[in-house]
Amino acid sequence: MLDFSFYSPTYFAFGKNSESRVGELAQRFGATKVLLHYGQGSVIRSGLLDRVEESLQEAGIETVRLGGVVPNPEASKVYEGIELSRREGVDFIIGVGGGSACDSAKAIAVGVPYDGDFWDFYKGEKKVECALPIATVITLAATGTEGSNSSVITHVENNRSKWSIRSDLVRPVFSILNPELTFTLPPYQTACGITDMIAHIMERYLTNTEGVELTDSMCLAVMKTIVHQGAIAMKNPRDYYARANLMWAGTVAHNDSLGMDREQDWSSHKLEHELSALYGVAHGAGLAVMMPAFMTYQIGHNPKRMARFASEVFDVEPSDDLTAMSEEGISRFRTYLKSIGMPLTLRDMAVPEEDIPLLASRIQMNNGDLFGFYRPLNRQQIEEVYRLAY
Repeated sequence: MLDFSFYSPTYFAFGKNSESRVGELAQRFGATKVLLHYGQGSVIRSGLLDRVEESLQEAGIETVRLGGVVPNPEASKVYEGIELSRREGVDFIIGVGGGSACDSAKAIAVGVPYDGDFWDFYKGEKKVECALPIATVITLAATGTEGSNSSVITHVENNRSKWSIRSDLVRPVFSILNPELTFTLPPYQTACGITDMIAHIMERYLTNTEGVELTDSMCLAVMKTIVHQGAIAMKNPRDYYARANLMWAGTVAHNDSLGMDREQDWSSHKLEHELSALYGVAHGAGLAVMMPAFMTYQIGHNPKRMARFASEVFDVEPSDDLTAMSEEGISRFRTYLKSIGMPLTLRDMAVPEEDIPLLASRIQMNNGDLFGFYRPLNRQQIEEVYRLAY
């Protein structure tokens, strides 16, 4: 087990009608003028944005609206939000919606007090040292942004992939989690969220760090819960308890309580980011393709770890043949992903086979001349994983 420091200051208001507490909590955390940042209209059509704004105004807090965040949020909207916030004297940012709106809100929050280009943080050239306070009102159980220290943005103009920051200064000071807000999600979005949550845990579970039995067991238990409750939610979207378990699992999966004691990998995410950047595929759908391919490619590295996943999450019968157990576990995982409507191959997402060398060439090496940490890959091996996914 590695030494670690864990700081998770977010106040969570969980449950029915919890969005009515936005004004009270924003006032508690010092807001006087709030930027409400959201996506492409669903929070308006549902009346959620009006309810949030009314709660803030009843608390004596002014509001400014900025919508239009797209899936795989783009830097252009962040620049717009920074300019608007400075002009209006905003001192607090609230992301309302899914992970894209909230990640974009985080980027605005670090950009407003910074004299330079906010993209400096995402390129890794500058460290975040100051940010406006951030809060979230979540409408999708998926990204865990409501409790995480990360944000991912795409810079289309610079032909950049999805790049990220990690800083405790972008952990929300409070987050509103009402499972009922997820009842009307399209099934595809629910399935993408389920996949993303599992991936957030798997990136932490696949580690070379020893002596992490507690968090290994927690990782496996949360993944099994997501698989079980996800199947219920797909069949009955208005099952409150299934939605509630998924919503809290999404938070636990990515607030780093499952990964602080270990070296983490994040290869599946980085492999997927290129698919979202180049083809606009949904993040969860891309993960449904890349995660099993990466796991299959890595079976030989530590069959015992993969076999335990197979046994405890997908009920594969224990055997002395750990490789066979691992293969069966991945097969059952793929069957599950198919059952909830996820694609399984790059062909399913209309990614041209001839683009595989381009995808591999765009991967940013993060371990010297290699990629990843579980079993580091060179450029040729990255291409082999993409071909396995095809």
